[in-house]
Amino acid sequence: MTMKKYISENTAENILKLALSKGGNFAEIFLENKVQNSISLVNGNVEKSMSGIDYGLGLRVFNGLGAVYAYTNDMSEENLFRVAREVADSINLKQLDTLVLNFNKFEPEIIHNIKIMPGEVSKKSIVDILKESSESAFNYNKLITETSCSYLDQVQDVLIANSDGLWVEDRRVRTRMFISAVATKGNEKQTGGFSPGASKGFELFNNIDVKQLGKESARKAVTMLNADLCPSGKMPVIIDRGFGGVIFHEACGHSLEATSVAKGASEFADKKGKQIASSIVTAVDDGTIQNAWGSQHYDDEGTKMQKNILIKDGILNSFLVDKLNGLKMGEKSTGSSRRQSYKYAPTSRMTNTYIEAGTDKEEDIIKDTEFGIYAKTMGGGSVQPATGEFNFAVTEAYMVRNGKIEEPVRGATLIGKGSEILMNIDRVSENVEYGQGMCGSASGSVPTNCGQPMIRVSEILVGGRK
Repeated sequence: MTMKKYISENTAENILKLALSKGGNFAEIFLENKVQNSISLVNGNVEKSMSGIDYGLGLRVFNGLGAVYAYTNDMSEENLFRVAREVADSINLKQLDTLVLNFNKFEPEIIHNIKIMPGEVSKKSIVDILKESSESAFNYNKLITETSCSYLDQVQDVLIANSDGLWVEDRRVRTRMFISAVATKGNEKQTGGFSPGASKGFELFNNIDVKQLGKESARKAVTMLNADLCPSGKMPVIIDRGFGGVIFHEACGHSLEATSVAKGASEFADKKGKQIASSIVTAVDDGTIQNAWGSQHYDDEGTKMQKNILIKDGILNSFLVDKLNGLKMGEKSTGSSRRQSYKYAPTSRMTNTYIEAGTDKEEDIIKDTEFGIYAKTMGGGSVQPATGEFNFAVTEAYMVRNGKIEEPVRGATLIGKGSEILMNIDRVSENVEYGQGMCGSASGSVPTNCGQPMIRVSEILVGGRK
């Protein structure tokens, strides 16, 4: 892989020099070529199949602690130089001394090996796999009235070059599948689904059982269709491993991104080195996990990704920092700068964020809970980073009574503040799992992993319907 067919070193150097010709203290090019394919089925029938290529260049210039960003998909030298001059004019400071660039190239140590590139697989093979999952869901129960299955693959080649002489190229390959099943009884409908993904090619399907995913999607939908309404009030909540980690991602993770911290718009902005969570909680963001959904070799500023320990034994240890916000905070980048595409200026974002394993047995956590809610799977939610206030839907929940998981309940939501839920975690199990999602924020939508072992929150407000 090389991006030189899109831009030469000489052209990149001239763009950066032009961008800094009227002032500014740093310039950066982000060049992207992204190939994406998707296929979707409804009730086992192909609904649409799409393929596309998106390419372009983003140019950013720092002026002290401010920045100007521009982008274009016209890769002619004439246009690129015009964009660079316009960015320079928007800075409009005194001209810099002569700038000499000697690009330092970094060859990544490939840790996310791809065995079957997406382009090597026929559409028929993909459709056959999706149909298997759909049929499995329909065969589970006659209450299943609809299924939706889809497939997505993406090959993103990027180049980051900057006025410090950095030249980094990276290839990101991701593949994902979605399955949802709808159960219907009268006017009532409930949906269950899964969406596994990884930084892998088609070999992803060597590691997942699509029939089981279809069956489990149907089981969840039927179970919730027949469930009673969830009670409301403050009570203990057991949150299962895997995508249950989305509650940490939303309720705490966003508040640890420099995007919020640098503005003072985070409840944790002045808490570094202080206890913000229970002493049994250690939380990590790690962009280096092999072939994980949120992993890359480099972030979108060309910094090598790393494992960042955010919270250690309850103590706030680190924020997630990008280059620009790091300047504002007086901190170095943590390899956390990300963006959806060249159309977005980068900022600090999560990658693979999870709570580390504890020492409790899952069966003991349940057995030691006299009354509460067992949140088996979490849905979407929202959070206000400045206050940490959140609201999350629970897509599959059960009552816990006298140390046993009892009847299913529907309509549950979890309501609270990130700082409170972290302090109220009183049990952490031994087994960590991950779930895949897309996180939307200032720099667009990016792939993120959420993970955790089973945890218990001693008290949280549960919103229900009775």
